[in-house]
Amino acid sequence: MSEKLKLISHKLCPYVQRAVISLTEKGVPFERIDIDLDNKPDWFLKISPLGKVPVLQVGDKVVFESAVILEYLEETQPKPLHPKDPLTRAEHRAWIEFGSAVLADIWGLETAIDEATFNVKVKQAADKFARLESRLVAGPWFDGDQFSLVDAVFAPVFRYFDTFDEIGDFGILADKPKIARWRKSLRERPSVVAAVSAEYPALLRTFMQKHKSYLSQLDQRAAA
Repeated sequence: MSEKLKLISHKLCPYVQRAVISLTEKGVPFERIDIDLDNKPDWFLKISPLGKVPVLQVGDKVVFESAVILEYLEETQPKPLHPKDPLTRAEHRAWIEFGSAVLADIWGLETAIDEATFNVKVKQAADKFARLESRLVAGPWFDGDQFSLVDAVFAPVFRYFDTFDEIGDFGILADKPKIARWRKSLRERPSVVAAVSAEYPALLRTFMQKHKSYLSQLDQRAAA
């Protein structure tokens, strides 16, 4: 297609990262425009019905919601990331939804303001990763040797733990060898590396400090 794609984004948003990874894997040129979600521009509010990122501009039309954007890219761009088999494809879509549920737990981890709430979120996240560990197969990616949209979805999930692990060992990913292998493969994938800027860890820490989270309190104690 000839329309120049524009991706309206935020530097920390994991849902934006999904779209960036997909576009990069497909080799599709696009322009990324980062905005401040605490001070949303009027032009953005006019094109984003929910006031959220990502938004994909295609010519004079917009596509919003990350799952819809990913499906649109699958339908219109080269190098499909979904499996061909309909049942396997449906299963992958279900695990993408599971990935969104994991992100909700991570939001709880990074914004919990006291130890008790944080520990509840740790248990919720650990339970989900245990379920994920039981689903993974032998291979570098979610379903073996082929990188898929499920991988694109979980890459931003594991990126959070690169920073969390520097703050403390909370046991969420402990004793999960298949997840450890998958996480390593994702961390080294060029499209995943390029999905955020070098300032991402510092921005994440600033975000947690702004929310006066329990994690930021631990981080500050460790630095003192």
